[in-house]
Amino acid sequence: MSYIHVDTERAAHGLRDALALADRVALDCEAAGFHRYSNRLCLMQATVGTQTYIFDPLALDPVPVFGEVLERPDVQIVMHGADFDLRLLGGDLGIRLRGLFDTQIAAGLLGLEGLGLAALLDARFGVKLSKKYQRADWADRPLSDDMLEYAANDTRYLFELADQLAAELAEAGRTDWAEQECRALEAAAGGPAVVGEPDDPVLRVKGARELSPRQVTALRTALVWRDEIARAADRAIFRVVGDGPLLDAVAIHPRSVEDLVAVQGFPGRLARTEGEALVRRLQSVADAPDEALEPYPRSTQRGPGRPTPEVEELANRLKDVRNRRADELGLPRGTVLSNSVLVAIATEAPRSLEELGAIDGMRPWRVELLGAELLEVLGARV
Repeated sequence: MSYIHVDTERAAHGLRDALALADRVALDCEAAGFHRYSNRLCLMQATVGTQTYIFDPLALDPVPVFGEVLERPDVQIVMHGADFDLRLLGGDLGIRLRGLFDTQIAAGLLGLEGLGLAALLDARFGVKLSKKYQRADWADRPLSDDMLEYAANDTRYLFELADQLAAELAEAGRTDWAEQECRALEAAAGGPAVVGEPDDPVLRVKGARELSPRQVTALRTALVWRDEIARAADRAIFRVVGDGPLLDAVAIHPRSVEDLVAVQGFPGRLARTEGEALVRRLQSVADAPDEALEPYPRSTQRGPGRPTPEVEELANRLKDVRNRRADELGLPRGTVLSNSVLVAIATEAPRSLEELGAIDGMRPWRVELLGAELLEVLGARV
């Protein structure tokens, strides 16, 4: 067996000892969001030296094992596409990871095609990763040997990949770029939650914007009903019933369970076991007075403010600068600087490199690469 399965305290002691001596760790996480209601942490893969460990966070608390090493900035943590996993570690475990080297970020800054781990390993090492368990239920137990072997491959080759990419970044003079992007990713994952309007479930449903206030209220009621069922059964929401059939059910104003059964794509078993409650709730919406209805949120219905024609024209001139430099470097234009940041620059019209660097998304490497030319377009003195 090419990995150590850590699901006992004895095995956890061995992993903790290995981590305590490590100067770098390859890490990956698996969650259960495709199958379960909550996108909770279900598996952690760690390669230390030449040994790969598969840690079961449903059997053991990961914090005493991983917490200290992952939060040490002097220990390099090699991951691939770490954004989601960092948020998972922070949300589930309260761990704010430091020392990240993200091989996907590195590959992007080198202008490589095919940024997925499987594509990179195939192109560089001839390693072909299976896709068999991409959508496996990692919360299910016991996990098969094949699933554990599949999981181990997500970290087994990361050190070799990271070493190659780091050497190429150094040769291209972009090591600091990757460093800045990795630190920014760490900060974003560990930052405070955004405070704003509560999340209205109708905002996530395509086509809800066009419904009448009564239909929107009915849809919101149906979405709450679906969420309650998913939570109780610990099932992913879309696996209970999809948005489309739920919209169709709302549209016909069902008066019986049989009406729900007749809706194409609406699970018959769900209609028969839980449908009566939905019919009752939708009837309450149908009987409600107009003043009790909750239409589609106005602020979202209007959408974000569109830039003025002057700002759009200025943003297009800034894009010309970005596009020229990106093409010279052989990098995707959005990697060099996103359109949204360019619009922010055009809107705020900074007058100095310091003001430009204060705009969200403007890393120091971007200021150094583009700052003088962007300010020239803005008519500012450098």
